[in-house]
Amino acid sequence: MNTADQLPKDIRGEQYTGAKTCVKCHQDLSRSYAHSPHGLTSMPVIDQELLKVFAPDSNSFNFGEHEKVVVEKRDSGIYQVAYTDGKEVRAQRFDIAFGSGEKAFTYAYWKGKKLYELPLSYFSAINNWANSPGFPKNTIYYDRGITSRCLECHASYAEKKLTQTSGISLDEEMEKGSLIYGIDCERCHGPGKQHVVFHMENPEEKKSKFITVYKSLTRRQKMDVCGVCHSGNNVLPLKSVFEFQPGDSLGDYYAQEFVGFGGGNPDIHGNQTTMLMSSSCYIKSETMTCQSCHNTHENVKGNLSIYSQRCMSCHKTTNHTKATLAKGMLTSNCIDCHMPKESSKLISFQQAGKEQLSPYMLRSHRIAVYPANSN
Repeated sequence: MNTADQLPKDIRGEQYTGAKTCVKCHQDLSRSYAHSPHGLTSMPVIDQELLKVFAPDSNSFNFGEHEKVVVEKRDSGIYQVAYTDGKEVRAQRFDIAFGSGEKAFTYAYWKGKKLYELPLSYFSAINNWANSPGFPKNTIYYDRGITSRCLECHASYAEKKLTQTSGISLDEEMEKGSLIYGIDCERCHGPGKQHVVFHMENPEEKKSKFITVYKSLTRRQKMDVCGVCHSGNNVLPLKSVFEFQPGDSLGDYYAQEFVGFGGGNPDIHGNQTTMLMSSSCYIKSETMTCQSCHNTHENVKGNLSIYSQRCMSCHKTTNHTKATLAKGMLTSNCIDCHMPKESSKLISFQQAGKEQLSPYMLRSHRIAVYPANSN
């Protein structure tokens, strides 16, 4: 049996080998990445492990005087159960969790070969359940479909089948057994089977062969790799980005669409590359990319001190006013002033007993001197 035949099969094709193969030679990177927001952006819900962060006294959400949804553990799993005047009217199981939990968890259930979003999401900011983002107010809703387009940024692969129903309408089915959870190694580095075979057969060779090495990419190519999932909602998909490989042009997969999402004022949600590229830091630099600040293998999300030190590596001679200096935060928190959190125009959520929607706050990636924080 040759080396290639010894490797596990991967549903994406013969060129792929799966993340478990990468672990054999890259244990430290794989261990760190497995706990990163990219690695955790989707996962199966198989027991109560994913619910241990929840407050035990906050397992329900009231949609009004008569209706509520309760999170319940049953013999076949954990469910979101809808009640009207104390009578159960619907129950659906937690099958998939989306998000790393740093901001929120949103959940979905399978119905045949279709995926649907559950009515309650868990938000870290309030340490409690709330109506899932974008769902109708004061209405229990179980029927919002999740398509492969959502999974393209929250998973590494899902096999789909499209059937034309009438006119231009298409019906999509997905094989749940094909789903590769999280963003895995080969999603960012490209197919790895040839790389693994070569290094297994040539263990003395330490230079990485037959895999994408990020430093070999151009600046535009590096930004395109991140832009697959971080170029926002103002794009029109031309073909599935599950097919994208590092070195490809993102323009072959997305077309820009500026009318439906506010034109040149992109929403804070998912638009990290677009906003970064509008920043003076990026414009004035010939080399700055997402990787200048982010090491996607590590889990330091929310550690403002570490990110501030990365700012200072380029801004050692920056002068601030005495008022700014008096705050005493320059080496520990550049971020809140120059990359403040802003509310999404597209995503909000409703808390129980409150009519007004709560804002979904996300970190701006347009690095700038903001008026209220001018130095």
